[in-house]
Amino acid sequence: MKKTLLIIIITAVLGFLVHWGIEMITFADGIKTDAHKTEQLTKDSKIQSGDIIFQTSTSNQSKAIQLATDSKYSHMGIIYENEGTYFVYEAVQPVKLTPLQEWIRRGKNGHYVIKRLANADEILTNTVLSKMKQIGEKFKGKSYDIYFEWSDDKIYCSELVWKIYKEAVNVEIGQLEKLSDFDLNHKVVQAKMKERYGSHIPMNEKVISPAAMFASDKLILVAQN
Repeated sequence: MKKTLLIIIITAVLGFLVHWGIEMITFADGIKTDAHKTEQLTKDSKIQSGDIIFQTSTSNQSKAIQLATDSKYSHMGIIYENEGTYFVYEAVQPVKLTPLQEWIRRGKNGHYVIKRLANADEILTNTVLSKMKQIGEKFKGKSYDIYFEWSDDKIYCSELVWKIYKEAVNVEIGQLEKLSDFDLNHKVVQAKMKERYGSHIPMNEKVISPAAMFASDKLILVAQN
């Protein structure tokens, strides 16, 4: 009886180790594939500092944002190059620089779209890019704004990108809206709004959404996967 039990335990352990090994190999292969794609993207010079990257976030508020703004994309940031390595400056918790490969991998299905200011070659000089980074520094380390307020105390992803471009380049990417302009009828959206605001929803709060920036005619498509 003990021998049979021992065989069962050993078989179970071996089965677990084999499964775990396969999972780790698959995960490692996925990372290597992502790294190769990112390396190819940068090697082909398809991206440059100042580009804006969009993705579908896997956060618990992403679905509500997508439904309210009628958009596939719920998160975004600015790409910066630093000594040959690319990063995304983003408002998460907190505002920070994230390696591009890590940022892409974190989004839903690793999907992304990169857009660029239409006249970037004329406007985004090294001096202007330095100014953008300098302006962005004042937001670094600040908490993510779950209430989407139009202040600099806390900040959300599209607000960060919009304000950096506005202050550094005097370009407004995307139309500013109010919360009341969004589709707040879906139960997922209503549940999230109630969770955040209770019964006092600030309908007149100024907001910039990833959807509005994605749709801006000031941007051109650079790359996507």
